[in-house]
Amino acid sequence: MYGKSSVYIIGHGKTAKDNAITEQFKIFFIGFVINTENDEVIDLSCSATIPTTEKFIASIFIGRKFDKYYEEIEEEIMTRYFGSSQKAIIIAYKDGLKRYDEVKSKY
Repeated sequence: MYGKSSVYIIGHGKTAKDNAITEQFKIFFIGFVINTENDEVIDLSCSATIPTTEKFIASIFIGRKFDKYYEEIEEEIMTRYFGSSQKAIIIAYKDGLKRYDEVKSKY
């Protein structure tokens, strides 16, 4: 399904105590599948409790570069996503970037 030039990176962030994600998973995770040849996000899954949430978050990231922090991605999350895990998505994004940077430095 995924080519040999792809890697799987997980970023995580805390959600509020009263968030359904916290009750079900304890923490919010985003799994990014990234093509290392062009740094593009080719797939994504997350620990959302509602399928629409996962699809919406995926629509923000899939097709975008993942080789550095992009302020416009954070801005898009802040201006389009109004669920209680908004900050956790941003934190998971930044955590994933840090992990991807570590992976890329090994190449």
